[in-house]
Amino acid sequence: MKKYFGIILTAMMVITLTACGSGEKKTASSESAKTETNQLEAIKKAGVLKVGTSADFAPFEFHKMVDGKDEIVGADVDMVNKIAEELGVKVEFMDMEFSAVLTALQQGKVDVAISGISATEERQQTFDFSMNYYNPPQKVMINKKNADLYTSIDSLKQKKVGAQKGSIQENVVKEQLGDAQIVSVAKVPNLVIELNQGSIDALVVEETIGAAYIAQNEDLMFADIDLVSNEDEAYAIALPKGSTELKTEIDKILEGLTKDGTIEEYVQKNIKLANESTDQ
Repeated sequence: MKKYFGIILTAMMVITLTACGSGEKKTASSESAKTETNQLEAIKKAGVLKVGTSADFAPFEFHKMVDGKDEIVGADVDMVNKIAEELGVKVEFMDMEFSAVLTALQQGKVDVAISGISATEERQQTFDFSMNYYNPPQKVMINKKNADLYTSIDSLKQKKVGAQKGSIQENVVKEQLGDAQIVSVAKVPNLVIELNQGSIDALVVEETIGAAYIAQNEDLMFADIDLVSNEDEAYAIALPKGSTELKTEIDKILEGLTKDGTIEEYVQKNIKLANESTDQ
């Protein structure tokens, strides 16, 4: 009897554990679904869109004194303010190094990341992305005194070429200037300083960004070196994985802003603003 009772008891325990396991799995699945479908609703309920950015990327995001206060401005800032307006919420920016922006998004410290971010295949494994809203050419920036020296990719062999740490430009250097010595630095202004001082020989930067710095530094110029640009280098807004409803809403707003030329207007406006902030 004890033997049969033990068998029955064991069977009952197996059934109970199986039922519990199924319940836990279902709950986890439900929580996942909840996260995927309620991202937009949670932002609207909070009344705030928390945005991670690296404000050293003029004309897209940079610091400027406005009425005596240090504020983050730029084309991306104008764009996200418009998105927040359409969503009926306010914006809260968190400024950090570019290499930390996606980490903050992954950890849930921000709702979205906007900082000239490209939706690479590797990043798409961890994050969702909006539609592309700007596709900039990549350029090599050098000192004018080296204009006759650096005229081709081969001329940069074994030379020190800078790129912002964690950026698409790092990949451009590695993939297209493979024989160069890459120098990765967290902030673009620091790279420009190093280029001016001769600590690095060249700098790979997005054309619009580079043009803003060249306008501020008469000793710098774009080298006559062609780099390949592709759709993977276009800018998009990074979102938490599974942000289906949020992505749909943001894409709808971005489509309107790109079709009517508003984003290009933001870029041109902030190129001028970046130059004015330096002239003051």
